[in-house]
Amino acid sequence: MSKLDDLITKYPKLLECRIDIQKTTEMLVKSFSRGKRLYILGNGGSAADALHIAGELVKSFVVERALDSEFVNNITDHELVRNLQGALPAIALVENTAFATAYSNDCDSAYAFAQQVYAYVREGDCVLGISASGNSKNVINALKAAEGRNAILLGLTGADGGEIKKICDICVCVPEVETYKVQELHLPIYHTICLMLEEYFWPEGEKI
Repeated sequence: MSKLDDLITKYPKLLECRIDIQKTTEMLVKSFSRGKRLYILGNGGSAADALHIAGELVKSFVVERALDSEFVNNITDHELVRNLQGALPAIALVENTAFATAYSNDCDSAYAFAQQVYAYVREGDCVLGISASGNSKNVINALKAAEGRNAILLGLTGADGGEIKKICDICVCVPEVETYKVQELHLPIYHTICLMLEEYFWPEGEKI
C-alpha cells in the first residue's frame, strides 16, 4: 500500500484531498530535484506545523538518508560524514524573533512574512502557506510576494481554502472549519508528504 493510500485508509474524509496532496508532493519533488528550496509559514499552531515540516525534511524521518556523493568527496573529516544525514532544504520563516519584532514595531506586522519572502525566495522555490481559515492576511501577503519572485505557491488550509486557495498553484483544503479540527488533519497530510518525499529521494534507505 502506498503512503497516500495508507493516509486515505486512516482518514477517509481526506479522499477529496488526494489529488491535491499528490500534486503538492510532485511539485516539491520537481523543485527539490532542481536544487530549489521550500519556505514554510503560518501563525500559531500553523507556525508550529511549519517548524515540524522543516524538521522532518532537514534530517532523516523514517529511513537513513545517505549524503550526496559530491559532498562526501569534498570532505576529508570522516567523523563529520558519519554524523550527518541527507537533507532537503526546507526553511520555516517563523523563527527569527529579532527580525519579526523589529519589523512589527517599525513597519506593519502583516507584511513581516512577505519581507522575508522577498529577501530569500527565488524563482522556482516553493512557498507553503498554512492557514486554517485560508484568510490569514500575513500569509496571503507572503504568497503574493512569492508570486513576484516567480515561486511556486502552495497552500494548506481548511474549509473552502479562503483567499489562499485563489492565489495558490496548488492548495490542499481539508474538509473541516473549526481551527483545531483543521490542524488535526493537517498533521497526517504533511507527514505523508514528507514520507513520500523521503521515499522518492532515498529509495534505498533502511528504516531507522
